[in-house]
Order: sequence, then C-alpha cells, then structure tokens
Amino acid sequence: MTVPKIALVMGDAAGVGIELAAKLLARQDEIAEAAVLVIGDPGVLRRGAREAGVEVDPPAVSQPADAAFEPGRPELLDLGHDGAGAIPQGVASPESGGFAMRNFGAALDLAKAGVVDAICFTPFNKQALKLAGNPYLDEIHWAADRLGFKGRCSEYNLLDGLWNCRVTSHIPLAEVASALTKDEIVESILDADRTIRRAGTARPRLAVAGLNPHAGEGGLFGREEIDVIAPAVEEAKRRQVAAEGPFPADTVWLRAKRGDFDAVVTMYHDQGQIALKLLGFTRGVTILGGMPVPICTPAHGTAYDIVGQGEADPGATIAAFRTAVRMAKGALAAAE
Repeated sequence: MTVPKIALVMGDAAGVGIELAAKLLARQDEIAEAAVLVIGDPGVLRRGAREAGVEVDPPAVSQPADAAFEPGRPELLDLGHDGAGAIPQGVASPESGGFAMRNFGAALDLAKAGVVDAICFTPFNKQALKLAGNPYLDEIHWAADRLGFKGRCSEYNLLDGLWNCRVTSHIPLAEVASALTKDEIVESILDADRTIRRAGTARPRLAVAGLNPHAGEGGLFGREEIDVIAPAVEEAKRRQVAAEGPFPADTVWLRAKRGDFDAVVTMYHDQGQIALKLLGFTRGVTILGGMPVPICTPAHGTAYDIVGQGEADPGATIAAFRTAVRMAKGALAAAE
C-alpha cells in the first residue's frame, strides 16, 4: 500500500500546540507510518522541542517540491515567518492567529494540489483566528473556502472508536432550536454515515439525540422531537442509514459507551463535547468532516495556562495523527 503523505501543521504559536508537535515528531513509532511534512517555522519548533524535553529538528525545505516525503523521516516546510519567535505566549493575538492560518492555508493548498493526502494540525484558538482576519466563527468554513469546496462540512469528534456528530455547532445556544429543520438533520445524519464509512466502519449505527429534556417527554417539554427530529430519523432510515432515535441526550451516551452505537448525532455543540471530553479528554480527536481530504486535530484547545511548561499531554495529538493516517490510507486504497 502507498505510504500516505501527511501535512503536520504547527498551530497557534502562543499555545501548547508547538510542544505537542515536537512530542509527536519524537515518537518514531508513529512517524514511521507516514511521510510527514511539518509546516511552520524551524525556530518555533525548536522552542517547542526544548519545552517538551525532546530532540527534534527535522531538515527544512523552502519549497514543497524539495521535500523527499520519506516514511519516518519528517521534513519541515519553512514558510519564512518573520518575527515568529517574538509572538507573545499564553494570549490570543493577531500574530498567533496569523501564524496558524498561514500554516494551515499552505497545507490546504498542498492538499488541493494532491501533494499531501491528509492534514493534522495542532490546536488553534478561534479568537486568535478572528483577530488575524478569519471571516468565519471557526476554521471549518475557512478551510472549505481555501479548498474550493462547496459541499456540506461539519465538525466531528472521535474517541476510542465512538463518534460525536453535530447538527449545529458554533452558534449561540439561543439560536439552536430555530436552526433545526428536518432537512438539516437528515443531511447531518447522511454526512455522519458517509464520514464514518470513510474512516473504515462499513455500516455505522447512529443514535440521534433529542433536543429537549427527556427528548421532549411526548411533547410536554417541547415538540422538536415530534415535529422535526423523529421525521428526519425516519427519512434517514428510508435512505438506508442505520439511524435510531430521538433519544434523551442525558442517557444516549451510556448506551453508546457500552457499544450499542458507533456514533451519536447531537443537536448542538455541548451535547456531545461534554460527554466525550469527560470520557477521555486526552484522547479525543476532531475531524473536519465532509471535506475532500481528511483533516484531523486534537479535540482540545491551546491551553494557554500551561504553555511553556512541558506539561501538555500528547495523547490527543497522537490520536489525531493516527486518524489522519488511517483515513488517508483508506482513501488511497479506494483510489487504487
């Protein structure tokens, strides 16, 4: 099988992502699974390696065409960040957000051109991205624009084989109910089914959460389950998706954890994020689903409070890298 080419993007330079990138690169057992091109700045990576207490200093190239892409031998695409070493630590700033966006943009361009097969990035800070000029509330739709992708895309989370898929994501809680339509929920269920199949599950079993307490209790606490969510589940079933629900959101995760389902389709951000982060904060992965290329990142943030202390747990970054490699291998195998 062809060894996948993975772009490892150095994220927010003010957070723990640089330390995490260094810790990942020091894991030869992980890096051996792919040909890795780090995208960012060599001086900043060396700082991260010092903070992490590891020896990491991959050879730098100035052009993607100069990269050898050899398995287990990472290289660094030096984008020539002026002043990156002076970016303030532990705070969101236009400089830290700009560093992340420039690196991510370069990786997306390489993916669009077919130079890399997947992207793994260390944590971004959404406030810093906004300060740097991101016109969206998150990196998902900015990435879609950069890729020229016009289809539906969404954020997914994965922990130890269990997925969280969302109908709404980064919007105010006060707007959630009005954003839920039958068509939107159906599309979310279908996208979840496609994304999880791409990651290697032949027929995903999807549980769909309700919106209201006790899934509305027969309309007593709200009618969204009766009028919108249940009809969407039935439509997904008619389209040959293994979906069930709506289930009360406070108990559906117990069934999913014991193995009844491969994924939970939630109605809003924290319905799933709280559950998965409680189950395994240091192992969770976020996938930008629906994109034409696998894009993965740890499901935690920049942890400004511990930056520079060498304390950042690399578990979620390693899991994100493994997921990117696995999805890239699946895509390459399907194309052969």
